[in-house]
This record gives sequence, C-alpha cells and structure tokens, in this order.
Amino acid sequence: MTIDKSLKVRRGAISNRNVLTRVERLAKLIETDRWTDDSTILGLPKVRVQKVSLKKKKKVKKEDDK
Repeated sequence: MTIDKSLKVRRGAISNRNVLTRVERLAKLIETDRWTDDSTILGLPKVRVQKVSLKKKKKVKKEDDK
C-alpha cells in the first residue's frame, strides 16, 4: 500500500495532519478519560484534531534617546 500524498513530509517541513495514528488516538482518548482498560481496540471513537495557529507578535517601536 502506498502513502497518501497529504501524509508525506515535503521539503523537510512538518505540516498539520488531519489523520492520527492509532497510538495518537489512544493517547488523546486516555487524556480525555474516554478510554478504559476494558475497551476494545476495534471501533475507536472519533478524535478531533485541532490545528494550532500562532499569531505573530507585533514589534514594539523603541524610542532612541539622542
């Protein structure tokens, strides 16, 4: 099976993915207390992937003393 184009790493940059691996999904479920040890690995509930967007800080103008 081939890797989908959206999942490949291009030019060394890591972009946000909208697909989580099973291990990542389990970690999110454990974090939100939606997973128990009795739960089955098949038919995992959906886990929302939140994209993190950082706002750029505005530069503060400094006044020069002459």
